Formats: sequence, C-alpha cells, structure tokens
Amino acid sequence: MGRFKYAFQNYDTTRHVRASLREKDISHKHAREVAVALKGLSIEKARDFLQAVINKERAVAFRRFKNQVGHRSDPGMMSGRYPQKTAKEFIKVLDNLESNAEYKGMDLDRLKIINATVHKGVTIKRFTPRAMGRATAKNDVLTHVELIAQEI
Repeated sequence: MGRFKYAFQNYDTTRHVRASLREKDISHKHAREVAVALKGLSIEKARDFLQAVINKERAVAFRRFKNQVGHRSDPGMMSGRYPQKTAKEFIKVLDNLESNAEYKGMDLDRLKIINATVHKGVTIKRFTPRAMGRATAKNDVLTHVELIAQEI
C-alpha cells in the first residue's frame, strides 16, 4: 500500500488537525456533496447533521450532480438526497478527527471544519457475464476523504 498525502496546503501542526479515510466503497458523487455540506461546521454540528441525514430528517443538497434528483422540503433546498452509507463513513472520519484533536490537546468546542476534500481512488474492474458469451463491465470507484479542522 502506498503512502498518501493530504491535498490541504499550508498545514500547521499547532493550529490544524486532520483525518482521512482511504479507498472506501462509497459514491464519490455523494461524498463530494456531503463534504461541501460539512465545510464550515463545528464537529458537533457536523455529527448532528450526518445523524439527521441517516435518519432521513435532513437532506444533503446536490449542487453539481443533480440530474433527475428530486426536490426536498428542507428550507432553502432544491435538489437533494439522503446518502446514508456515505454519512455513516463520514461519522467515522469525524470520530477520528475528534480523537486526533483530543490527542493534540485542542479544545473540541472551538474546532471548525475548514477543509473537506474528496478524491476518486482506484477503480476495481470486474465483469458480469451476459447472454451469448458477452460480458458487461462492472467497475467500482473507491473514494478518498480528507477532513481538516482548525481551532477558532
């Protein structure tokens, strides 16, 4: 397994704390929209938001990948969905981020997510057999998630 680097530039070990999730089988499109929704929130507000998404109480606004995505009744929301699998993985990253901050001795109440980055990972290529000796490609794109928080 190779070494991964973070996309965030100007990382200061005294002010910032970071956590990442590498090569997870979640939708990179859903992960991108969740990351945009989390940016600027505190860790507790982000966890509450993700828990509400899992319970289908709050929707995640889909801004870029919104073709044929239905509208939701949340205030100020147009297209949106409830990406539960992605939200569960993001909660794990938030837990890791919180424990990293605790290890560094930071105040958890003053932490704010300043950067949330999502990248495509490796593609797992497989085939599904079809009729008459043909096959259809079945590709899974794994996802990398990075969260950076700063004490405000």
